[in-house]
Amino acid sequence: MDKETRCVLIASDHGGFELKNFLVKELKTRGYNIEDMGPNTYDSADDYPDYAKKVADAISNTQDGGMGIVICRNGVGVSVLANKLKGVRCALSWNPEHTKSARNEDDVNCLALPADYITKEVALQTALTFLETPFSNEERHIRRLAKYDNTGNF
Repeated sequence: MDKETRCVLIASDHGGFELKNFLVKELKTRGYNIEDMGPNTYDSADDYPDYAKKVADAISNTQDGGMGIVICRNGVGVSVLANKLKGVRCALSWNPEHTKSARNEDDVNCLALPADYITKEVALQTALTFLETPFSNEERHIRRLAKYDNTGNF
């Protein structure tokens, strides 16, 4: 990924707010172009669908292969929501090895992180792996993704 030009979208709910802010700071320090899609302030009553949808909508509407990171307490809600939008392939992951496989084989363009089940350091390594691992472009993976993409839009 060309980290200076491609924008990485990131959002969380209150459960992932602290982790999101940590990742924004660390990824910017490493030269990534980050767009923080919220929340900007902590609100214990906010709802993850509002923020995960912002990231998923932006990925779904981009032509240049946008990438996003969504965070909530267990990562499930944000990943389920993100995967409802056309063109979004979101993987819930909690370690770099799993994320590498998801990028390499499934060309995921959105990473869901479970703030309650991952340390900041592991989350950072997982995010970096997500951003730096290319899709393999192997024929078998391309064939499988085509089948996935042809299952219909929801």
